Amino acid sequence: MSDDADDPHADWRTWHERRLASVSAAYGPLALIGTHWLADYPEGRLPAVPGLWRATGGAVMLTADAGDRLRVDGEPFTGEAVLAAHEGPSASSRVSAGEVRLVVIRREGEWAVRVFDPGSETRRAFAGIEATPYDPALALPGRFRPYAGDRTVQVENADGRARGLGLGGELAFAFEGAEHTLQVAVDGDDGSLWAVFADATGGRSSYRFRFLKPGAPAPDGSITVDLNRALLPPCAFADHFVCPFPPPGNTLPFEVAAGERRLKAALATDY
Repeated sequence: MSDDADDPHADWRTWHERRLASVSAAYGPLALIGTHWLADYPEGRLPAVPGLWRATGGAVMLTADAGDRLRVDGEPFTGEAVLAAHEGPSASSRVSAGEVRLVVIRREGEWAVRVFDPGSETRRAFAGIEATPYDPALALPGRFRPYAGDRTVQVENADGRARGLGLGGELAFAFEGAEHTLQVAVDGDDGSLWAVFADATGGRSSYRFRFLKPGAPAPDGSITVDLNRALLPPCAFADHFVCPFPPPGNTLPFEVAAGERRLKAALATDY
């Protein structure tokens, strides 16, 4: 067990340092320079992306010739390849063009190709994340209350489209004498929870909304709601992510002056 395990302040600093390393990695969120929905390009030619890309129902068909200079699984590629949605890190994508990684994704049955370039302007200009140091008063005891069945709500996404957001229950906790709840999604693999929330700092001293990933609850539903671990969503780092906005009821009436707040001034934009 690390020494940080008994020191929540040191543990938070380690978490923050790891986040900085992750977001600034060669194929981290700062490297995303495009998300191209195949339905918008029925001819299969994507802007500044080599090859021919077509959705085939359950997969994407990539067609390329030698002039496209694509590689699949690390080898020069010509001909046709059937590609499933990529589930791993961007750096492990099967398709590359030089240093650029081309990542196939699927959202609600729609296919897209994401373009990650480690030489992106936003990655070169990244100056860090404004984050508030650990405050033990914001690590709150909470309880997960599962819904009787999964629910899906339509919420606007950062790209202006509405998509379904699956919700599995609510996270309840008390702050300054009042109970508050957040609707949360539940990971089917390990039971970990995930919330998209806004608060009274949003759009002022923090990004307009943030994520919270408190882990999996105990068998009795108890869980720590550590607001010190509030996260910037991927769309805070690059405009080409399709982050969901908070569902109805997930705007907290108080200030969460904690965790990741916004990008440092060198990359600050209007929120």
